[in-house]
Amino acid sequence: MRPATAAAAAATTILGVGAAAVAAGRYASDTALGAPSQPRPFPADRRMTVHATAAGQVTLTRSFAALRPGVYGLTARDVHAVVGPVVGRPADGSADTVVRRLERVNLGSLKPGARVRLTPEIHRGDPLAALGLAYKEVEVPGELGALPAWFVPGARDTWVITVHGLGTTREHPLNVLDFLQAQQLPVLDLAYRGDPGAPRSPDGLAHLGESEWRDLDAAIRYAVRYGAESVILHGWSSGASMALHAAVDSALRDRIGGLVLDSPVLDWRTTLRALATARGVPAALLPLAVRAAQGQTGLRGAPLLETSVPSALHCPTLVFHGPDDTLAPWGPSRELAARRPDLVTLHSVAQAPHAAMWNADPDGYEEALRRFLTPLM
Repeated sequence: MRPATAAAAAATTILGVGAAAVAAGRYASDTALGAPSQPRPFPADRRMTVHATAAGQVTLTRSFAALRPGVYGLTARDVHAVVGPVVGRPADGSADTVVRRLERVNLGSLKPGARVRLTPEIHRGDPLAALGLAYKEVEVPGELGALPAWFVPGARDTWVITVHGLGTTREHPLNVLDFLQAQQLPVLDLAYRGDPGAPRSPDGLAHLGESEWRDLDAAIRYAVRYGAESVILHGWSSGASMALHAAVDSALRDRIGGLVLDSPVLDWRTTLRALATARGVPAALLPLAVRAAQGQTGLRGAPLLETSVPSALHCPTLVFHGPDDTLAPWGPSRELAARRPDLVTLHSVAQAPHAAMWNADPDGYEEALRRFLTPLM
């Protein structure tokens, strides 16, 4: 090959690799950091086919996801249902399908041939429509504008502020709302920048808690203004990261009585790499993908464990996490618990994907939560 031809080929290869890295970075950042106008599946959440339905049962394509223990939403365009545990194989004995209990259909109808995904969100609508709980639609004054929130009253003066995370909306915390109401705890379920009805972030992207925590800080101020003596922050995914930032940086951090962190994103680079990997990006391109995402989002912060957060943490913290979370691996959660055994308790949950620790074991999750909350009420 002539030198000029070889050089051209090499340049083409480099340009191709660069374009792939930029595309991977954009995909990763868009998936992780785009505004959740609606619940968004992660790339690892493979679709499965509905093969049949019967009274209280649905037959799905057999897969690791279809075999997960627990309770999940089942979603497709204009369809949302709730499935319970696996109850067996179909009557024809097929090894390619699995039967789960069908709890209810919230939206649309499940028909054979439908392509569906599991989601941790099991409710649709507001607290009244989903759970029959009286609530108020309130506005929390934030630095970018008014933040919508659902407020469900309770008898106690300790409030729980809930914040959803990646790929979900404020419907996700409804999973635990019945439980929190049974403890007579007022709940403020917050929508923050980029959410439907909330102000758009300046760059149109989320920052995995690095800027959003200020909206949570505004919610703390709102709670204190309207009667909360203390607050407990319950966050999922990047919402858990927001809670950690607030616990350390909020001017009202002394009012924070405890943290509940579900699948916390403690290392945003790892999460972006995981998203890119799930999309099929070759390992050699992952560093380029992360840099491309940095360029698009402006994220530059260090992983939370490399900041002052672990040493500055001052309140009891319960972490729900497990080894099957591929988007926010639980290694950093274990390290946080090891570094602060005086404050941090790690409750491990097996066979649970990202932000679905409650779904995999609702009873165990709520019992651990009850034991944690009781002395803080």
